[in-house]
Amino acid sequence: MKSRTEPLHPLIQKTTYSILFSISFAHLLNDLIQSIIPSVYPILKENYHLSFSQIGLITFAFQLTASLFQPFVGYYTDQHPKPFSQIYGMFFSLLGIVVLSFANSFYWILLSVCLIGTGSAIFHPESARISNMASGGKRGLAQSIFQVGGNFGTALGPLLVALIVVPNSQKYILWFVLAATIALGIISKIAFWYRDHLLMRTAKSALVFQPHHLSKKIVNRSIAILLIVIFSKFFYSACLSTYYTFYLIDKFQLSIKQAQFHMFIYLIAYAIGTILGGPLGDQFGRKYVIWFSVFGATPFALLLPYVNLFWTDVLMVVIGIIISSAFPAILVYAQELIPKKLGMISGLFYGFAFGMGALGSALIGLLADHTSVQYVYFVCSFLPIIGVICYFLPNLKK
Repeated sequence: MKSRTEPLHPLIQKTTYSILFSISFAHLLNDLIQSIIPSVYPILKENYHLSFSQIGLITFAFQLTASLFQPFVGYYTDQHPKPFSQIYGMFFSLLGIVVLSFANSFYWILLSVCLIGTGSAIFHPESARISNMASGGKRGLAQSIFQVGGNFGTALGPLLVALIVVPNSQKYILWFVLAATIALGIISKIAFWYRDHLLMRTAKSALVFQPHHLSKKIVNRSIAILLIVIFSKFFYSACLSTYYTFYLIDKFQLSIKQAQFHMFIYLIAYAIGTILGGPLGDQFGRKYVIWFSVFGATPFALLLPYVNLFWTDVLMVVIGIIISSAFPAILVYAQELIPKKLGMISGLFYGFAFGMGALGSALIGLLADHTSVQYVYFVCSFLPIIGVICYFLPNLKK
């Protein structure tokens, strides 16, 4: 495949799986570090007598930091690509781990999660660009490989916290510095590959998208619909991820450690759905995958508050697989709508996703304080119905 300006180097046309799996593993380590935060909520709540509102504010501080900077990072790196910026981001995350392990008050906890959030904001836009550069045109597949690393990292976090931190003390969070150190080594090698590819082609020709011939009005409307879908998906996901352990403890009288293992089951299902979402979007059209993955979770979400522990696990697996398949398709669909602003679009959608998770966590925390965690799950079960709006998206697959 060729650009309009110059022939692409053979390496640029080829799907570079070594880079895709490397950036996916770096994403695993980055999101493993992020997942420490909700995983230690029961410990922090008990140690420092935090309310659900304060738990929601901690999540709000983390995800707002992670979301606020991402579109700006993406916009800047569209104009001035920075191959080594991810290294600086990982240093922020490493520092956040150290502060969290020694935090002895609510405000030190807020500082630690803001540092980790800043690291995440720097990591994601450039990583999404790298995965697309290495895709060789298989953009949905590349996004799924990249994102599934993050999902597995998010799933491993609660499990490792249950095994390492819960039986000991908060200071054992310091062991996760090892994950940040390994990530720094991987990211450093990827940065040199990224730098060499930037020498072969300009940032604007890094991806060769087929033009879609849609009017600006339709493009803007489609972006707005995708953002509404992101709102529905991540508001509901915030309910599932931030408060799931509390829901299990409250409804089924589980211990913290038992609840973490059930959380792990859900997060693995979420990772499997992410693997499927990108290739299915490549094959059948991203619109249909987005529509099914958000709206299709509705009946299972509505059943969830009324079942026993066994069926809770079953429904959470089904919901996790269905609803997580949306994001790779959403991101690539948005990139195809505005192909010349890859970094900004990636930053906007990652940032908006984190922001909706932040807002959802804060509002859900307030609702849980005034009612109960079980009531929160009843109210949030109606959110996937919003996914019906995907009907109005144009179909980009010819």
